[in-house]
Amino acid sequence: MVSLSAPVNRDRDTSRTTLYPFTRIDDEKARRWLADQWEITSREALAGRLDRLARSGYRARARQRLGVEPLAWDAGLYVDISRRGFACGMLSEAETWTALKNIVPAVARTYGSWKEYAEHYLLGRRVWLEGLQGRGDADLPAPQEASDAHLQALLDPLNKASPWNMAPWDAISHPDRAR
Repeated sequence: MVSLSAPVNRDRDTSRTTLYPFTRIDDEKARRWLADQWEITSREALAGRLDRLARSGYRARARQRLGVEPLAWDAGLYVDISRRGFACGMLSEAETWTALKNIVPAVARTYGSWKEYAEHYLLGRRVWLEGLQGRGDADLPAPQEASDAHLQALLDPLNKASPWNMAPWDAISHPDRAR
């Protein structure tokens, strides 16, 4: 389930296979990121953002423009935000797993493979990026080409470090059970 957020961050210190989103403990980094990127500074704000991503997210804009609702973009963001909420203590481990389990059924019904998920993730990102164009911000996210290359690396069957090669697509529907 955590691998649904694998496309979101390309940073070297990002973990793509554990609930904790970084390779080293850095709760303050998670707190700063949520505040800076999403204006999430409280548990209530986190819950509200997750609810909006689960219900409609950026899919409405994509549907208007393209006639398609790329759930993968919203799901990737949802999982990433949930994991960072866990990292900074806004969510407990149990609450975070529950949040992830809430988004997975829709994702599993919508896509049949990591490749389909990746295609819709990139589609959603393109629509989102177009919405940022013209804002005049010098701090725009990485260009689409960087995201495309990152997704290709995740899908590359020779990439043994890819979480998508470590677990088959249907593994998201059958998470490990807590003991």
